[in-house]
Amino acid sequence: MALNPNGKAVTTKATFSRETSVSISIDAATTVVWALLTNAADYPRWNSTIVSLEGTIAQGQQIRLVSTLDPKRTFKLTVKEMEANKRLVWGDAMGKRVFTLETSASGVVFSMTEKIGGPLFPLFARMIPPFDASFEQFASDLKKAAEA
Repeated sequence: MALNPNGKAVTTKATFSRETSVSISIDAATTVVWALLTNAADYPRWNSTIVSLEGTIAQGQQIRLVSTLDPKRTFKLTVKEMEANKRLVWGDAMGKRVFTLETSASGVVFSMTEKIGGPLFPLFARMIPPFDASFEQFASDLKKAAEA
């Protein structure tokens, strides 16, 4: 799905899955954005959608994320892929979140996509809040921190 880097989230729903994506242009070096995305302990400082993020963001490592969408729940995630300054993927059995950075004329285009689902997804899909506003806030917060 090609995204307009305007910071507006797009959600696609299917019977057994839901995918939300956002993309935004950031006037900063790719290395600056990457440093923000890979420093777990620093997330709550710059990202208003994250209550806490514990662990080390490194290939194969476990992290524990608490989001403002469901502050009573701790998501235990595994860092599945890391390609420095380009791509980061973390997730669990239900889904994965992919962060990508592409160099552009004005800095970097940051994109984030999360796909959740599986055979039992229809049973609990109604209980999962929409991610759109949270994704837009995440992208906005990252832009603000990277450009500061």
